[in-house]
Amino acid sequence: MASMQKRLQKELLALQNDPPPGMTLNEKSVQNSITQWIVDMEGAPGTLYEGEKFQLLFKFSSRYPFDSPQVMFTGENIPVHPHVYSNGHICLSILTEDWSPALSVQSVCLSIISMLSSCKEKRRPPDNSFYVRTCNKNPKKTKWWYHVRAGKLFNKEPDSKYFQLVEGTILQTQLQLLNSVAEKAMAPHSSTLAWKIPWTEEPGRLQS
Repeated sequence: MASMQKRLQKELLALQNDPPPGMTLNEKSVQNSITQWIVDMEGAPGTLYEGEKFQLLFKFSSRYPFDSPQVMFTGENIPVHPHVYSNGHICLSILTEDWSPALSVQSVCLSIISMLSSCKEKRRPPDNSFYVRTCNKNPKKTKWWYHVRAGKLFNKEPDSKYFQLVEGTILQTQLQLLNSVAEKAMAPHSSTLAWKIPWTEEPGRLQS
């Protein structure tokens, strides 16, 4: 516990003195507890989110930094983005399986800024409605999966409405259904299915 508090104090000071562009620590959020922060965020100039204001909620367990923080958007304005669900949950691998104790709140903030800034079209993940109805309140309880466009996956244009998919995230239960549909729709290529690839730190790219 002492090491966690020492680490958080250090990161808190760093965020106050040298915040990432467009990020500001909400000082009121840390008055009562150092284990829960709110970071105010403004969309970067020249991006789809320019001028928009958001809030990021960070929650830290007693095992931080060995355990990743719980991070999600909160408040009235949740960014419309292919990797952000309408309940604020974020699909970003460094928040779960790719977390490292060498990372920090600042590095998470920079990754989220980059994710938003690189967005080309405002839209929700394709499974947003289902996910929001059925997910755990803690986004770390979700098993995130990566999938690619069906046309890229099978080296041909998709010929079924089931493959009018965009890059985003799907749950394991939906993944099983998609695999089943794929095997029927494109049987010769079904052995090349590659849905189970987690998001990298830069969403939309495959791990090498």
